[in-house]
Amino acid sequence: MIVAASLLFFSHTLWANALEGVRVWPSPDETRVVIDLKAEADFSYFTLSSPSRLVVDLNNTSLSTKLPLKVTDSPVLTQVRKSTPPEKSTYRLVFELKQKVSTNIFKLAPTPGGQYGHRLVIDLPHGKAATKAPATVSTPTVSKDASQIKRQEEVLIVIDPGHGGEDPGSIGPTRKYEKNATLSISRKLEAQLNAIPGVKAKLTRTGDYYVNLNRRVAIASENNAHLLISVHADAFTTPQPRGGSVFVLNTRRANTEISRWIEDKEKQSELLGGGGAAFPSSINDRNVNQTLLDLQFSHSQKEGYKLATEILSEMGKVTKLHNSKPINTSLAVLRSPQIPSVLVETGFISNPTEEQLLFQRSHQDKLARSITKAIVKYLKANPPEGTGFTAQTKASTYKVKRGDSLSAIAKKFGTSTSVLMKENKLKSSGLAIGQVLKIPASGSVSTVVNTVETKTVTHTVRSGDYLGKIAGKYKVTVAAIKRENNLKSDTLRLGQKLKITVSVKDVPIRKHKVQRGEFLGKIADRYGVSINSIRKANKLRSDELAIGQVLIIPNK
Repeated sequence: MIVAASLLFFSHTLWANALEGVRVWPSPDETRVVIDLKAEADFSYFTLSSPSRLVVDLNNTSLSTKLPLKVTDSPVLTQVRKSTPPEKSTYRLVFELKQKVSTNIFKLAPTPGGQYGHRLVIDLPHGKAATKAPATVSTPTVSKDASQIKRQEEVLIVIDPGHGGEDPGSIGPTRKYEKNATLSISRKLEAQLNAIPGVKAKLTRTGDYYVNLNRRVAIASENNAHLLISVHADAFTTPQPRGGSVFVLNTRRANTEISRWIEDKEKQSELLGGGGAAFPSSINDRNVNQTLLDLQFSHSQKEGYKLATEILSEMGKVTKLHNSKPINTSLAVLRSPQIPSVLVETGFISNPTEEQLLFQRSHQDKLARSITKAIVKYLKANPPEGTGFTAQTKASTYKVKRGDSLSAIAKKFGTSTSVLMKENKLKSSGLAIGQVLKIPASGSVSTVVNTVETKTVTHTVRSGDYLGKIAGKYKVTVAAIKRENNLKSDTLRLGQKLKITVSVKDVPIRKHKVQRGEFLGKIADRYGVSINSIRKANKLRSDELAIGQVLIIPNK
């Protein structure tokens, strides 16, 4: 008995750590694997070829989770499995890879908020784009305002859905995550902006994965963006605060308790995501830093304040405001010297009422439309040089040349063919060489945003599919599909996934077969629609359902 007890005690102390979970977060640049552990990791690793594998040995560790783990949505990782260890006290993990990668492995300590314990993080870059050195910060040349930034013909707006992946952001009373609300609102905002002639929007993340704060700003910089809009949902230590706010850069001390809370939340986000410092450590000269911050302050705050004021004006028409004026704060995502940036808090997820609103599609649509209207108003007042918005502030004429078409001219001036036809009283789109067209001064881009409710769906290419057929199914154009998916040709491959933004009313009809134990409320929650909409779509006279009954699920 004494010997058995001694062996049991020895075994317990020998395997002092435990592997409690393995999570995989694929993103466009890399696949992140997070290993949750009971205590700090004591590990070693090596790689193997033919086939490519990464082997990680966790010393003094036992298994408290299920393996193997199949991975289907990563370009580089196919499976995580166990293998025979060199010693009994070691747990060996094998990562089966599709190709040789430059692995980055590091440890993360428990987060102060208690969301995560000890973690071992493995980043697996997808290729050349992912292995390039991180963007460095250099002393910039600062423009006086957005109108002096000379870039491409389209106005490019980068939208940053806050948090993601390892970092859930704030968590509401019913355990809803901020990262999900911000992505939904941002997708709707992207669709609204892309519907405006002369404007193109791009997201810093398109799925549930973490993007380092420094990388979010770098995405805007690399794409020569004109504006950066970071979308968040606020939170506080008590449930009472509610309403939207807009934050702008101020490198001085935060001027409200709420803004200090937001700054603390950003630090927490870095700990959760394991992204490291917001700016490279190589920029450590105090004078250089001060010069950089001064330049950022003079440009980013001035232009950001203008944009923030417009957003508050429009957002206040569709939701309650917590602050009617922009709030000063010092956040990494706002510190782009050349790109006016704002952080929009769409409401307090910590408030029970607003938590529900933030996950309602109709409310998300209203928020997206209000921000879009504000951006258009800002751009019309501060038109960037060399874009379609410049043309609309100066009444002009255009002489038709050989090869011109009305649609090409409309695109050049950031307007539409219908606007040009109306302005020039044209009965058809046909043009004559030498014909002089009036280019309207302010009607090129309407401040009336397309209010059609949209939804982004994923289409998986099947045998027999081609772009024209898919476009017809979703009632969109081939050009729209190619633009949204960055397609260089019309060639598709089986299994390819395409993002398609469609009008909600044009989403293919969904059907649901009633299972045992289901009722209208449960089915409505599953599809994110109202009980009444299901009643109307199926002309139900009562809420009683029969097992096997087929219901049409409306799209709103």
